[in-house]
Amino acid sequence: MTNRRSVLKSLAAAPAAFSISRFAKAADAKVIKISHQFPGGTADSGDFRDRLTRKFATEVEKRTNGTLKFEIYPGSSLMKTVAQFSALRKGALDMSLYPLAYAGGEVQELNIGLMPCMVTSYEQGFAWKKKPIGIELEKLLEARGVKIITWIWQAGGTASRSIPVVEPADVKGLKIRGGSREMDLMLKAAGGIISSVPSNEVYPAMQTGSLDAAVTSSTSLISFRLEEISKALTSGVNKSFWYMLEPLLMSKQVFDALTPAQQKAVMDVGQELEAFATSNAKLDDSAVGAVYKRVNAKVVEMSDATVNRWRKIAEEAAWTDFSKRNAECERFLKLAKAVA
Repeated sequence: MTNRRSVLKSLAAAPAAFSISRFAKAADAKVIKISHQFPGGTADSGDFRDRLTRKFATEVEKRTNGTLKFEIYPGSSLMKTVAQFSALRKGALDMSLYPLAYAGGEVQELNIGLMPCMVTSYEQGFAWKKKPIGIELEKLLEARGVKIITWIWQAGGTASRSIPVVEPADVKGLKIRGGSREMDLMLKAAGGIISSVPSNEVYPAMQTGSLDAAVTSSTSLISFRLEEISKALTSGVNKSFWYMLEPLLMSKQVFDALTPAQQKAVMDVGQELEAFATSNAKLDDSAVGAVYKRVNAKVVEMSDATVNRWRKIAEEAAWTDFSKRNAECERFLKLAKAVA
């Protein structure tokens, strides 16, 4: 009788013990917040940069058996766009998919991530990763409290409320946005009137007329619906003076607090998603022209000769300025130029 009572007591306690175990596991899970400026969607539809963060979150949660969980905050809904880098450095933000050049005001060397006419293909951009420029860039970021998880490069084009922006002479007198200090310097040297806004603020700026044209990634040209207020598009599908490094980043404080197994899952998944990012960036390069043609916007492309004309201006106005800012900027420029 005593044995029977003991067995029944054990069985009665089992569900409670199981519930406590499940609760403890849930309580032990670390929640990581990912912020970015782009429109939200799902893992299968919408801006590929948002989709990448969702795929990353799902796969890392799976590989860590739920000990890491994620919350995604698109559209700068958690904090303002530019402020996200500083928050990563301080550990006040866990992760961000962030245009690296936006942090150029805080860490000048990071403007190399959107240096006009420096990178002119995805292959050249990704070659950075294993070259001295990429190694030094990662060291610089980690010394500032930020870790690259996924390398993401994007080509870009120009949306215009008036004429197509192709040749340097086309920007004369236009209020235009370049996306980085150095890009703006090149456009200014060509006669443009510079207005600096994050890509998620371009639509209202063009709508009100405070911007006539904006250079941004093909994905942003689509996701932010700039075709609704544009009469012309310069596509970056074949040639472009605009390639931006826009990686998925993690606060080093947060990364260092993870277990070795969690760190491995984060880095493995991050690297695996680079192919997804590149293929989708290229798909958007190809798709953007059709999006603008549907609203009868004039769509044009750049040639090698055109990019070379821009490069001459970029070297004189932007590259030289960057190299003179400090010795490290000069060193980073030389390392970047060494990658053919």
